[in-house]
Formats: sequence, C-alpha cells, structure tokens
Amino acid sequence: MDNDVSAGSTTTTIVGRLALGVTLLAFGLGYTDLIDGVTAADAVSLAHYVGGVALFVAGLLAFRDRDTADGTAFTGLGALWFTWAVSAGGQVSDNAAGLFLLLFALVVLSLALAGGDTLGQGTYGLFFVSLLLLAVGRFADSTGLGKAGGWFAVAAGAVAWYAATAALAHWPTALPRRAAGRGVTATG
Repeated sequence: MDNDVSAGSTTTTIVGRLALGVTLLAFGLGYTDLIDGVTAADAVSLAHYVGGVALFVAGLLAFRDRDTADGTAFTGLGALWFTWAVSAGGQVSDNAAGLFLLLFALVVLSLALAGGDTLGQGTYGLFFVSLLLLAVGRFADSTGLGKAGGWFAVAAGAVAWYAATAALAHWPTALPRRAAGRGVTATG
C-alpha cells in the first residue's frame, strides 16, 4: 500500500478484505463438502449482505477516499456477490451458471492483473482459479472440479482474512527477501 494513502482508505481496505474473506470462506467451504450438510447455497445470506451490500458500501467509501483500486474491486465484487445471492434460488441451466461464473472470473482476473500488494493479488489470483474451476465444473457437470474450486475459494478467503487481520494487528505482510549473492554455494 502507498504511504500517502489516507487512514480512511486503509480502514476501508481492512473492512473490504474482511467482508471478502468471510464471504469467500463461507462460499468455498460450501463447495468442499468439508462440513456435513453445509452447501454453497448456505452461504447465500452471507454473500447477499456481507459480500454484496457491505462490500459494495466499502467500495463506495474507498472511492470517496480516492482509492480507485479498492473502490473498483469492492464495488465490482459487491455487485457480483449480490447478483449471485439474489439469483441463487432461481432455476438456471448448468451452462448459464457456468457462464456467470466465467464472467465473474474475468472480473477477478482483471483485479489480479491490476497490481497492488502481494496479498491482494494473491487473494484475487486464488479467487480467479476458484471461479474458473467452478465454471468449468458447471459446464462439464463435474463435482470434483467444483470441490477443487471450493478449496481455492477457501484459500483466497484465508489470504483476504489474513491481509485484513495483519493490517489491524501489525503482522508481517511480506516475506523477507534474501540479499543478492547470498545463499547456498556449490563446493567442488
């Protein structure tokens, strides 16, 4: 994050990442079948209010703070989560659901490629893989791909949660780097 980012924008980023992390964890766990009786459909209320409404509002606040990267990410993802939640009970074909997930994946890919900090890019990169696997799984009627996509969503949610918690708790957000020329040397 830039040093000249306002405190409001930092708070907005933390709130947005917490909302995204919780939503991704619930959504992903629903696809993994890890918890007996919990499905992706059980994440609809959370996706509607936390992933949709709260994330969208966080995006608007980020725009107010002139943080266009988080503003774009959070409003775009908020709108997509809201759409997913309100349409979750509707009867659509697997191909229509796959297309929605694929289009959702393209938005997330744009966010991953836009740059930003490592944890943000990691979150969006993992989320992209998740949505791509879920989309192909819907097209191919493959529950195995759906489970794999769920695990990538869980990983993305964990990274988003860590990024927000690390900012609040002042934990490290970057891996230490080795100095050039230092390390293992060959003997011979």
